[in-house]
Amino acid sequence: MTTDLVVLAVLMFLVTYPARALGLLTPGLDRLPRIAFDYLQLVGPAVLAALAAVSVMVVVGDDDTPSFHVGIEWVAVFACLAIVAWRRNLFLGLVVAIAIVVVARETGLAALSA
Repeated sequence: MTTDLVVLAVLMFLVTYPARALGLLTPGLDRLPRIAFDYLQLVGPAVLAALAAVSVMVVVGDDDTPSFHVGIEWVAVFACLAIVAWRRNLFLGLVVAIAIVVVARETGLAALSA
């Protein structure tokens, strides 16, 4: 396993976070209509959910053909959703989801997707 993806994640954070923070720090944001403010707050979770759905449901094989996949990742996503709905804590939900997948793969209950 390489650290290329960690470096990529840090670079993505450095590029995208200032753009997101500017919107939150802009004066007058509190003067937006409540429905617009609620909509803007839900954009991030919606994008995260879309990325998670694609990562969980679609697997690209060695022949570059995408296929539908059902595995332990589904359980992890549903557990994350349940915890976020129950505790209102995204971080806790993500930690539980990651723990489910790690434990399942380490114990041999689930194989790494191709």
